[in-house]
Amino acid sequence: MSPPPIEIDARELPPLGMAPEEFLRDYWQKRPLLIRNAFPGFESPIAPEDLAGLACEDGVLARIVAHERETDKWMLRHGPFPEDMFPGLPDHDWTLLVQDVDKWDADIAALLPHFSFLPRWRIDDVMVSFAAPGGSVGAHVDQYDVFLLQAQGHRRWQIDDRPDPPLHYRPDTELRLLQRFRPSHDWVLGPGDMLYLPPGVPHHGVAEDACLTFSVGMRAPSAAELMGDWVDAMIAEADDALRYNDPDLELPADPNEIDTAAMDRVVEALNQLRMRDPDRLGDWFGRFITMYRVGATAAPGEEPRSRIEVEWDLQQGATLQRHPWTRMAWRQAADGDPGRARLYVAGSDHPLPAEDAARIAAAHEVDGDLYQSLSPDGRDLLIDLLAQGHFRLELGDGTQQEDEEDDPE
Repeated sequence: MSPPPIEIDARELPPLGMAPEEFLRDYWQKRPLLIRNAFPGFESPIAPEDLAGLACEDGVLARIVAHERETDKWMLRHGPFPEDMFPGLPDHDWTLLVQDVDKWDADIAALLPHFSFLPRWRIDDVMVSFAAPGGSVGAHVDQYDVFLLQAQGHRRWQIDDRPDPPLHYRPDTELRLLQRFRPSHDWVLGPGDMLYLPPGVPHHGVAEDACLTFSVGMRAPSAAELMGDWVDAMIAEADDALRYNDPDLELPADPNEIDTAAMDRVVEALNQLRMRDPDRLGDWFGRFITMYRVGATAAPGEEPRSRIEVEWDLQQGATLQRHPWTRMAWRQAADGDPGRARLYVAGSDHPLPAEDAARIAAAHEVDGDLYQSLSPDGRDLLIDLLAQGHFRLELGDGTQQEDEEDDPE
């Protein structure tokens, strides 16, 4: 049986050119896919000048990668950058990369529903890069899935999808660049084309002209991240009465030896500490996966409005807008009760009816009708999340009124 094609035209069935189930079965974390016309007629919602301005703001994760071809030297600079720096940059061989642009620009965030065939909690961010002609970040490997959407201009992509490619890194740069890269495929992408790469596929992108590329990256916690956070949770919840003990101790052959019986007791002690309860394990993972990797969090307003004011405003057409840094997910109770669930919000967990948890996790905007459809527990939680800054009250004219003093009549 021949393998699925590595290139497809999606004009008739964007953005994947196939049913999502087929993509997940044949490509997801298995093989790359070049999708021509994933977004037919695509026009970038952000201009290079706007991206440069964003890279000058405090709190924005931005970097510039430049390459000197004559010496093959790579340079990396981190933002925020002074505004007067960009006019002095050369007209070739550099790239500006800005993380989390979907949190700063609503038009960029509007792309994410096109990827609803994936769990929302798996999607990390949309990184936007501008490259001058010849600009690149070098041949490298990502350890997460990524969709590379060409937004403006043209970029040449080369990949090596052969089994077990060499993954040795150059020692002369802080960038993790491959020492050897032998491409098996070579394409030029134009606006609306998209390249999907599973983890571990070496790739190299070079701007053919001034171009913008959107990278929709997945969150893929490493074993060290998972273990570190899990161990922290175990330590916080550990019963101090559970200790190494040896009531069956026998006279040792050598008092300085850690014998097999001692190691068996260590294993037993560690086994007692494991999260055997599926609900506890699920709660830990829900809290972990809804925390942002950079630690960005929502902050409450200085003078939160009273509940009666908020509910009156919702009746008059106001909405609650979720803070762009607030991640949410929900999970059915492990006992199988279809009515019980937990909602996870930026590292916290909340028991709710399953219907409420699903509705709130899916909502980036809460209007009066959605608010009224929730149970009392769901409405209580929304008011709490508003006070914590995870939602913002916005009137019908687009103004935010968390801090205004006017009372409803």
